[in-house]
Amino acid sequence: MKGIVFVELIRMAESVMGEEAVDDILEKAKLENDGAFTAVGNYPCRELLAIVDAIGAELGAPIEALHKQFGHWMFGRFVEGYPVFFEGKNDGFDMLESIEGEVHVEVRKLYPEVELPTFATERLEDGRFKMVYSSERPLQHFCHGLIEACLQHFEHDASIQMTEQKGGGKFCAEFLMQKAV
Repeated sequence: MKGIVFVELIRMAESVMGEEAVDDILEKAKLENDGAFTAVGNYPCRELLAIVDAIGAELGAPIEALHKQFGHWMFGRFVEGYPVFFEGKNDGFDMLESIEGEVHVEVRKLYPEVELPTFATERLEDGRFKMVYSSERPLQHFCHGLIEACLQHFEHDASIQMTEQKGGGKFCAEFLMQKAV
C-alpha cells in the first residue's frame, strides 16, 4: 500500500489528537517500522489497520466510523492534489464512474507495482447508481467515506446503502446510491 495513505492517516489523527498523542499511539501499535512512513514508500495494509485500531482504542471510537472519516479526509486530499481528475465531471456519479477507467489508469502509470481495488459501476434505470468495491483489503468502510465525500463535493443530497459481500477471498461491498429529488 502506498505510503501517502499512511502519511495522510497520521496527518488526520494529528489534526484531531495532536502530534504527541499520535506518536504515543504509533509507539503502542508496535509497527514494523516504528511508524516512520514516507509518501513514496510501500507498506503492508495490516499496518494501516493496526494504526486505525490503535486510534479507535485510544478515542473509544468505532473502527468503521474512523475508516469512513478517513475516507472523507482522503477525498479532500484528492480534490486538492489532483484537480485534473475532477475536470469535466458534471456530478458525483460521473466522478465515481471515472475511477476505474481514468484515475486508476493514471495511478498504474506512475506506480505499476500498486495493487488497487476494482470498482464496477452501473447506472440503473430508476436513476440509482450502483458501485461495487472489490479488493484484497478490508477497506470497504474507507471506500464508503470516499463515496460520501464525493457526493458532498458535488453537492448531492443522496442516500447510500452499503451491503457487504464476501467471496473468493476478497472483500466486496455494493453501494447503491440515490440522489434526493
